[in-house]
Amino acid sequence: MGALIGKKMGMTNVFDELGNNIPCTLVEVTPNVVTQVKSADGPDGYDAVQLAAFECKPSRTTRARKGHYDRAGVSPKKKSVEFRRDFAGRELSPGDEIGVGDVFEEGDIVDVVGVSKGKGFQGVVRRHGFRGVGSRTHGQHNRERAPGSIGASSDPSRVFPGMKMAGRMGHARTTVQNLQVVRVLGEQHALLLKGAVPGPKGGVVTIHKKQ
Repeated sequence: MGALIGKKMGMTNVFDELGNNIPCTLVEVTPNVVTQVKSADGPDGYDAVQLAAFECKPSRTTRARKGHYDRAGVSPKKKSVEFRRDFAGRELSPGDEIGVGDVFEEGDIVDVVGVSKGKGFQGVVRRHGFRGVGSRTHGQHNRERAPGSIGASSDPSRVFPGMKMAGRMGHARTTVQNLQVVRVLGEQHALLLKGAVPGPKGGVVTIHKKQ
């Protein structure tokens, strides 16, 4: 098991031995450094490993975070994530570096967690796949993308929570499961994953290897 912090760089494609075109996502995975190790016997009360990635200028780091990184003996980083079960049974200490080749191999199955693209305030057609009220005939004026009725008036005289209506869409924590590692580019510190990964280009993701 294992997990690393990466950055989505964009999509590309590769060809397999049979000549099939495989769409892939390129994820940059620079060496992750261990900044903290928690144990169930310690004051934290649970086992976890905190990793950090991507260099950051000290001037752009808060004093609290800088002190945290100084205690681990590492330079300031842009992103830090805590993993509770991904490094079970592995002996790690603050300052250790974990490369992409130390965790992943070609053919591994992984789950990728990221923040999906924000699409702003959207109507019910785009947000929930509604078809609209109907055509413009029979007095329907510009109602093709309208939500329609949202409930009865006299009983229950209210709208139930969870009603599918217009609202903000996207920009939510999203997990894409069971993606295959097509290639591990150790020298380039990158992974090629079969399929799509949530988030925009440059978005930070966490890659979790499955057993």
